[in-house]
Amino acid sequence: MLKNLQIVMVKTRFPENIGMAARACANMGCHRIVLVAPERWDRDKARPLATAKGEGVLDGVRVVASLEEALADSVLAVGTTARTGGWRREIIPPEAAAAAVAPLLDEGARVSLVFGPEDRGLNNQEIELCQRLVTIPTADASSLNVAQSILLLLYECHKAMRRPAGQAVEAGSARITVAEQERLTATLRETLLGLDFLHGDNPDYFLMPWRRFVGRAGLRRHEYDALMGFCRQIRNKLLRGRQ
Repeated sequence: MLKNLQIVMVKTRFPENIGMAARACANMGCHRIVLVAPERWDRDKARPLATAKGEGVLDGVRVVASLEEALADSVLAVGTTARTGGWRREIIPPEAAAAAVAPLLDEGARVSLVFGPEDRGLNNQEIELCQRLVTIPTADASSLNVAQSILLLLYECHKAMRRPAGQAVEAGSARITVAEQERLTATLRETLLGLDFLHGDNPDYFLMPWRRFVGRAGLRRHEYDALMGFCRQIRNKLLRGRQ
């Protein structure tokens, strides 16, 4: 049921954690792990912790250079964080994250769960690429071992997928990917700057509500094309007005 879900581990430090993550994935029926610029990647060191159950997942691990590359074909990226405040707003619990993930998986769309380095988690730039932020409530220590976190979130997703499926999606209405969401956000930024709507020393901060809107809207192909065309028309009008 989780065949379209992928685990993205960013700048992981310890191969053993990747091995434990592979076993967790195998337990829950998730078969894709993507490593983003791992600090030390040694499959032989990871293998004992993966056990025989997780070896197939471990053998299929993909390594990429950037988070953008890892998320390019996903329609939703759920980032994990133990910190709150600042740019980290609207953080949801695991059950709510799974509820957002399940319908997309049911449609056959790709979804990513994103985990940061063991010592510091995801940074602000990496958080920006995630449309949802989730935290796992704990009693004392605010952060969990990354493999434990992966297992808990996969369990919630697996549980959510066992609920009755929703209505079928109409043909030709595929959702846009994270890469396309980033292109739309960049186009909106350029358009809003041209309109002098974004201001101050940090326009990216004031762009955040728009970025969140794009990430949460679940836009489909025709809606994406309409918004991109709308932005192009505004920019053309602005250019003609300056001539």
